[in-house]
Amino acid sequence: MPRHHTARRQLLALGALPLLGLPAVSAWAQAFPDRQLKLTVGFPPGTGPDVVARLIGQKLGENLKQTLVIDNRAGAGGQIGTQAVAKSAPDGYSLLLGEVGSISIAPPAFSKLPYDPARELTVLSEVVRADFLLVVPATSPLKTVAEFVKAAKGAGDRVNMATFGAGTPGHFGAEMLSEQAGFPVEPIHYRSTGDAVTAIIAGDVKGAFVSTALGVAQIKGGKMRALATTAPVRSSLLPDVPTFAESGLPKVDFSSWFAIFAPAGTPAPVLDLLNRQIVAAVQAPEVRQKLVEAGFTVLGTARADAERMVKAESARWAAVVKATGFKGD
Repeated sequence: MPRHHTARRQLLALGALPLLGLPAVSAWAQAFPDRQLKLTVGFPPGTGPDVVARLIGQKLGENLKQTLVIDNRAGAGGQIGTQAVAKSAPDGYSLLLGEVGSISIAPPAFSKLPYDPARELTVLSEVVRADFLLVVPATSPLKTVAEFVKAAKGAGDRVNMATFGAGTPGHFGAEMLSEQAGFPVEPIHYRSTGDAVTAIIAGDVKGAFVSTALGVAQIKGGKMRALATTAPVRSSLLPDVPTFAESGLPKVDFSSWFAIFAPAGTPAPVLDLLNRQIVAAVQAPEVRQKLVEAGFTVLGTARADAERMVKAESARWAAVVKATGFKGD
């Protein structure tokens, strides 16, 4: 029988559950998963989110004893991938590696967003966090945040800073730095991560906020210089880079979180099973080590904790977006 027919029968069966009683839910959940799963990530292969998805996805597939494929649907700061999963069948087979940009920042920033994460998605677990680095081209004479701010205030014009897209954490990080340090900023929104990285290295922009996961290799390779981290403490990967608090700007303290989501309406027993196996995958020693080495803080939270986090982050970023006056459409 074709897979879409199987999925349709399962969904029709779910619709009849109120008549059949809860044992039918348990029976269906016990058979899950009986076919291939898909984990969608809204960014290209080789990027930080893709690394997270592949490391966790491989182990999750092993835990579930099923093939799990990674579906890269890049574009619009993660919104394309998020929309795809939000509109998928709520059967547990289509999952999303969601992040702060497409889940918490996009709803207040884009009035015509084609999905509603609060209504159409259910969070399973927060898996990792990524802090950010303020970086400048390696050829820049600026060595500290104080020097960057002084140069920005004396520029006589808006300071151009690269972002990986309008409405992304790096975009609002630039706005946050602008507000806290008191200089005007001109965000330059690049269509892809690769284009933004190329612009930073080439010196086409004065600076940018990049995730620690992305920046480590570029910095150690001598292509960028990091001035500060948004983390509360220095990164073990870059121990010579001070925090923004140490640099006199403690309110520049944002980070990017990553969590796995399923379409709203997915049966609770399936959500519970997925949460257990996701947490086990994240906490597996070999996965944890690789994630840490890649620059991430490893978590793996319970569903209730993840729900509280998403609600709090959505409220926080709504206030940030409102303060900037940004509208993406």
